[in-house]
Amino acid sequence: MTMTNFKRSLSSVLLVVLIAAMALFAVGCGDNTPQGNETPKTSAVSSDKTVLGEGAKVFDFTVSDFDGKETAFEIHTDKETVGEALIELDLISGDDGEFGLYVKNVNGIRADYDKDGKYWAFYIDGEYAMTGVELTPIEEGKTYSFKVE
Repeated sequence: MTMTNFKRSLSSVLLVVLIAAMALFAVGCGDNTPQGNETPKTSAVSSDKTVLGEGAKVFDFTVSDFDGKETAFEIHTDKETVGEALIELDLISGDDGEFGLYVKNVNGIRADYDKDGKYWAFYIDGEYAMTGVELTPIEEGKTYSFKVE
């Protein structure tokens, strides 16, 4: 009879621990979206993304440097194009050319084909972009990136 009581007690304790673990998990996975007039500020988030800017539009942006190291950002903006948003945040710069902005600097890293044979390639959802960054409209859910090639 004491073994039955022990099993019931153990079952009760395990149930309480399981409920507590589920409650902690639910709190940790809660919606961290700003409410009302709150706007995101520059800060690092747990997914190793850096949040930059303020605004209603949100998109992911990654930079792959010369060594292939990726740096991830979550961009918040009210701009219409990816290029406008990234220029405003000083993430990209370059020279105006006959085909639009020739991006030479991304996240403080310079790649100049005329000097080092490398250039910044612009990608949308992992596919080489068919438009320049300054002409690419922001679409939520898309990931934009620059990679040294």
